[in-house]
Amino acid sequence: MAYDRSMFATLAGGYPGTDPGRRADRSLNALVREILAEQVDAGLTLLTDGSLRWPDPIEAIGRALLGSDPGAPRRDRPLTVEAWTFAADAAAGVPVKQGLPGPYSLGRRFAQREAARADLTLTLAEALAGELVDLAGAGCPYIQVDEDGAATIGTDPVERALFRDAQARLLAGLARPGARPHLSLAIGGGNADAAGPETVFSVPYDSHFFDLIAGPDNWRLVTAAPAERGIVLGVADARSAEPDERELIVWAVAYAAASQGRGEVRIGIAPSGSLAGLPRAAARAKIERLGEVVRLIERRAEEPIAASLDPRAVHARSAALGRWRPRRPSAPGGGA
Repeated sequence: MAYDRSMFATLAGGYPGTDPGRRADRSLNALVREILAEQVDAGLTLLTDGSLRWPDPIEAIGRALLGSDPGAPRRDRPLTVEAWTFAADAAAGVPVKQGLPGPYSLGRRFAQREAARADLTLTLAEALAGELVDLAGAGCPYIQVDEDGAATIGTDPVERALFRDAQARLLAGLARPGARPHLSLAIGGGNADAAGPETVFSVPYDSHFFDLIAGPDNWRLVTAAPAERGIVLGVADARSAEPDERELIVWAVAYAAASQGRGEVRIGIAPSGSLAGLPRAAARAKIERLGEVVRLIERRAEEPIAASLDPRAVHARSAALGRWRPRRPSAPGGGA
């Protein structure tokens, strides 16, 4: 049931569902099918529904859990299983993941009083734990828990402990790794390195997504991640419609693969966050670039990577040229 593939590309969050100049009255289901097909055409091998049903997932899930009583989270039914099941059926055998906002970030959004935030965070974790169990039971192979709020933890020992406790409660109902869906902890929107590896990696997630555009210091976490954990690099700039540099993405894969002897078998690449705010054509170009990089790396035995890259990048980023054991360069945007 778990997702197990070497070197892949995926979305990190939302994707635009409409395209200028096209009819906007298509059904939501039709739009989901369309963007699933677009991801496959681009070369993505782990798909999502682009968060079309929940443009603001943290707001939608939070309101569904809290209802009219903001202090007492309650989950009466599965919240995401139906949407995931539709997307999985429409994807015709290509794996589809489901995203879910995490309890720490939900607590920061919805706590009405700071004094009540810790208790709310932990009860949210317990409520969401049932959602993970239901997704696992439905056959979902990959669940991404979005905890952008981790960028606010810093060095505060109370916040670090709250984050660790919330993640442990969230995962408590699932089986051991290998007998459950692949669980990925995603941190976007800023730097979480101040929270420390002992906080971020304390709970046994299978992989971690880091936004390396808005949070370049997250490279410190990438290089400190346990070797058995997968790393999804948020390296295509979700904030800009400008094309992403292929050489930089390949360099980032090589740098992450060299850390802790991880190898590219445990590396994924993604946009740095939601692409929903970009024009559809720009979003499509970004995921096509990610798919292109995956294909480039996969066929390096037949075609040297250097032959496909801009020669002006040779001296600046030698790790991108197929030498998969680079010397220890300074980490991009913040050092290791």
